[in-house]
Amino acid sequence: MTITIAPLPRDQRHRLAPLLALYAAEMRAVLNGAETASPEAQAALLASHPAAEVLLAEEDGKAMGFAILFDLPEVVFARRCGNLDDLFVRPEARGRGIARALIAAAVREGEARGWSHLRWIVPEGDAAAIALYERIAERTDWRSYVIRIDPAASL
Repeated sequence: MTITIAPLPRDQRHRLAPLLALYAAEMRAVLNGAETASPEAQAALLASHPAAEVLLAEEDGKAMGFAILFDLPEVVFARRCGNLDDLFVRPEARGRGIARALIAAAVREGEARGWSHLRWIVPEGDAAAIALYERIAERTDWRSYVIRIDPAASL
C-alpha cells in the first residue's frame, strides 16, 4: 500500500473531520481550552481560513494524516518561512513514516516557495513526536510564550 501526500483543496477539507476528531481527543490532554469544537466546525475553519494550507496523507483513499501549514513573512531578511501548525497521523498508522513524509512534503513545498526555513512547536509531553523531531530537525533556542486573550483558549 502506498501513501500519497497532496494539498487538500478548500472545498475538500470537510474530509478532515474524522481525523480532526481523533486529533482533538488526543490534544485535550495538553490544551487548556474549554470544550473543543465539533470536527465539522474545525474543518469549516480550515476551509474558510485564507492562509491555512493542508497537506493530506492518504492510503487507498483513506485519510491517514495531515499537516497544516502557514506561509509567513520573515521580516528581518525580507523572506518567507513556513510554519507547521498541526501535524497528526492516525494512531494505528504511526511508526510507518507518515509524519516524516508529511514534513518532507512541507519542506519540498517550502523549497518551491523559497522559504528560509520550516518551523513548528510541540508540547513538551509529546515524547513520540519529540523523538521524531530530534532525528530530523534542529532544536532551536527560542522560547514560546502565550497571552490568553480568551480564558477558555487553548495552549
